[in-house]
Amino acid sequence: MKNKTVAFQTLGCKLNFSESSTIARNFIEKGYNIVDFNESADIYVVHTCTVTSVAEKKCRAAISQANRRNPEAKIAVIGCYAQIKPTELQNLPGVDIVLGNQSKFNLAEYMESPLSERSSSINSPCSFCDDDISDKNAVFNPSWSAGDRTRSFLKVQDGCDHFCTYCAIPHARGRSRSGTIDQVVSNLNEIINSGIKEVILTGVNIGDFGKRNTNGFREENFTQLLHALSRANNAPRIRMGSIEPELLTDELIKLTHESEVIMPHFHLPLQSGSDEILHAMRRKYSKELYADRVWAIKRLIPHACIAADVITGFPGETEKHFAEMKDFIESLPISFLHIFTYSERPNTKALELKPKVPTHEKQLRSKILHEVAEQKANHFYLENIGRDEKVLWESVRRKGLMEGFTSNYIRVKTPWNKELINTITTINLPELTPEGDFIIPNSD
Repeated sequence: MKNKTVAFQTLGCKLNFSESSTIARNFIEKGYNIVDFNESADIYVVHTCTVTSVAEKKCRAAISQANRRNPEAKIAVIGCYAQIKPTELQNLPGVDIVLGNQSKFNLAEYMESPLSERSSSINSPCSFCDDDISDKNAVFNPSWSAGDRTRSFLKVQDGCDHFCTYCAIPHARGRSRSGTIDQVVSNLNEIINSGIKEVILTGVNIGDFGKRNTNGFREENFTQLLHALSRANNAPRIRMGSIEPELLTDELIKLTHESEVIMPHFHLPLQSGSDEILHAMRRKYSKELYADRVWAIKRLIPHACIAADVITGFPGETEKHFAEMKDFIESLPISFLHIFTYSERPNTKALELKPKVPTHEKQLRSKILHEVAEQKANHFYLENIGRDEKVLWESVRRKGLMEGFTSNYIRVKTPWNKELINTITTINLPELTPEGDFIIPNSD
């Protein structure tokens, strides 16, 4: 008898990708075959995101595509959107089951249960009270991604205690929690044995690692975790995910500087360059602290990549606030800028804030920041010309070229060579092409 097939469509953060891979392995253990989401499958799994209204729209589109592709298939909708708005998703055509962030790890078992049991497993909406987040999100589920020959997303932490006024994620994923160092090292060893050469540490707030961990060992922290991971036999390249500025310690920067394993790549969310707006967002740092962390990195690791997230159009953001943010960003050696236009999220405190920024003004500010981002990236590239760097080559093939990333996250290209996939070679960064690319004529 032919094995049943299951297809995954994962949207949103790297954390979702690590979890999708773990859930997929559960299906494989039960005899299922994993197929591409664009193919006909017996089960479609849409792993959702709720960080913006655009993300939710993409989730609904994926559900619709699956239903059209095979109307007889079962469609499972899981993740953050499913946690926040289960009834809305359950009412979409073709949806068979809706599971939030705790129940989703039992999806394979649910799909083999009778329809009546699946129907009763729909999540009820979680509480949106800051002091009473649902206990359903209290367990940490270890996860790591497979399927990409060169890199893996390794989940080390989940949930968040910050409750920023614009963000629904603490309501979708619950309080901050993590596994233990021993558990994460064990997962890393599995990844190493699979032949993967780079690991990206993921979580909602990875700097919170050690809080509410599985065995209650509160003395563990993120720096200790990095020390342990870098000491693993045949340790791969380790790249940190997003870390809050106030949690980036001097010790962590120093460890990155001294390590041959931890990549000089930092993702520090900024969100606003105005202290007044940062306060309204309920962020835990000031402009001064953020700038101090950026310069602390650059003093010790001049070639480090520093990426920042910013939100424009937050309620109450005046032209003066925006100009302050633009000037602040331009004053810092930031390498890459990820720009988000503020999107209202249900039951968040920001809904109460006024005045609202008109849509056309938000779009204009976003356009201006994208121009700044382009200038920042170009300056970062120019600074690196002539430097020797180690590149991990990937299997992506476009127009006869393959791609890879340097330790400090610069994308480079070279003529396609199958033998280079999942290998690390040392290259010298040449002059940029007119299109703004680093192309290595001969990666050997």
